[in-house]
Amino acid sequence: MQLKLITLVLFFGIGAIIAQTDEANLGAEITLTEKTNISDILADPEAYLDKTVLVEGEILEVCPMMGCWMELKSDDGEGMIKVKVKDGEIVFPTEAKGSIALVEGKVYKIELTQEKAIEHFQHVAEEKGEEFDPSTITGPMTIYQIKGLGAEIYRKKG
Repeated sequence: MQLKLITLVLFFGIGAIIAQTDEANLGAEITLTEKTNISDILADPEAYLDKTVLVEGEILEVCPMMGCWMELKSDDGEGMIKVKVKDGEIVFPTEAKGSIALVEGKVYKIELTQEKAIEHFQHVAEEKGEEFDPSTITGPMTIYQIKGLGAEIYRKKG
């Protein structure tokens, strides 16, 4: 119970910071200076596997339950990549949706059997409050994500 309360306090506190200052720094300080295009990672994820990257993109979605992930729109507008953190390590505020995030993290992959893929996407749908059709998963799959280490979130201007 205490962990949930602390998480809620952090969650709402970070949301208030963004609302007041239009900017939030979360997690570790960003150390990289050269950005990697999300589209480059999506085009050849194995080339970036286990590498620390700096990416920037519009926040499309944020985990509404624990703030433990966010989805960043690709620079080419053709896809997205999920930034995932351990629950409570960093809490991405849902108010950040539509803002711009600069994220430093390590690219990793998750290999799922068809059964595990169905479980994974069912869980994600539940978090988002959406329906999920298991028949859309037709076999095993590999998912590439970024383990977020640090992030800077900027409110979108205009």
